[in-house]
Amino acid sequence: MLNRRSFLRLTGTGLAYAGVAGALTASGAAFASAPTDNRFVFVFLRGGLDGLHALVPWADADYHRLRPQLGAPLRPSEGGAIDLNGYFGLHQDLSALMPLWQSGELSFIPAATTRYRDRSHFDGQNLLENGTGRPNGARDGWLNRAIVELNGGDRRLGLSLGPSVPLILQGPAPVQAWSNEQLPDLDEDFLQRLAVVYRHDPAFQSALAAAMGTPEPDMSADAPTRDNFVIAARAAADILAAPEGPRIGVLEMSGWDTHYGQPGRLPRLFQRLSEGLLALREGLGQDWSRTVVMVASEFGRTAAENGSQGTDHGTGGLAMLAGGAVRGGQIAGDWPGLSAAALFEDRDLRAVNAYESVFKTILIQHLGLDAGFAERVVFPESQSLAPFEGILRA
Repeated sequence: MLNRRSFLRLTGTGLAYAGVAGALTASGAAFASAPTDNRFVFVFLRGGLDGLHALVPWADADYHRLRPQLGAPLRPSEGGAIDLNGYFGLHQDLSALMPLWQSGELSFIPAATTRYRDRSHFDGQNLLENGTGRPNGARDGWLNRAIVELNGGDRRLGLSLGPSVPLILQGPAPVQAWSNEQLPDLDEDFLQRLAVVYRHDPAFQSALAAAMGTPEPDMSADAPTRDNFVIAARAAADILAAPEGPRIGVLEMSGWDTHYGQPGRLPRLFQRLSEGLLALREGLGQDWSRTVVMVASEFGRTAAENGSQGTDHGTGGLAMLAGGAVRGGQIAGDWPGLSAAALFEDRDLRAVNAYESVFKTILIQHLGLDAGFAERVVFPESQSLAPFEGILRA
């Protein structure tokens, strides 16, 4: 598996670790009191997560028909996915999240996405963030519009973690921004493209080969990390836990566009995601009981594997919900199956569960947003997408 950190070190690009506590102190952040003690964190996986690889319908014969190579190692009986309910299993590299599932703090909604039905990363991400049901349907983000109504726009209720404020948080409501002052992570997609461009450069190829053959560093809970996503998750927990701090945070993680080599690329991404979610739980402490974390991507991937041990842009994806305010230990929503008749356009998992319905539930039931405002302003023309029932604790 490609080792990004070793590659950066061997090519002389080294990253300097910036401690979270120091970065928070240097930020000089100041917040007015928030209108709610409940917390919401949205984790945006950019690139198109293969939900069928994360939450494996291992008991579905059509799954193994469509994925003879990718699906074969994921049977629970062969040491693959961890069985959850006799039909779905959790990928083994997400096993660190099993304590959350067992304690009722983790649930999954398969076959889920927005109202978008095409397969452009740019348009899919834009639609998810603007909330209108159309790419470029608004210049502000639906979460910023929600914040305006929740607090009148006069408090920094929102928190962006990353080098720039994503569209989902852009708009009239001011938000706090935090960024780790080190170079961003380079995902495998980018490095593989560089490898093609510099394929005739012996020094580059030597460094790349050495990086690919070097074991990953110790990423246990007691070890320091240079992983920007995990650092940002720890920062988010610290800031959101502050008594006068914000209550809504957005984290981003890239690298999920797995057209090739999924078995070698997704395990590390799953491990990083797991570590970040657990860092949120640990850092929030007692406030975890009032927290909902939603993990989603702009769309899913094809039901069938391609010829490069990967999958292509698809439709139905996956939503993960974590937190003490989540009614966990369940696979929620509808499941269309993977039969030939059930597939969308003869290739994709059909999306029968709407992200917008989940977002509405969180905004209305968890954060206290007016339901009419959510329908009219936050997600316009979405009246047919009712909030989900039974996914949050009463």
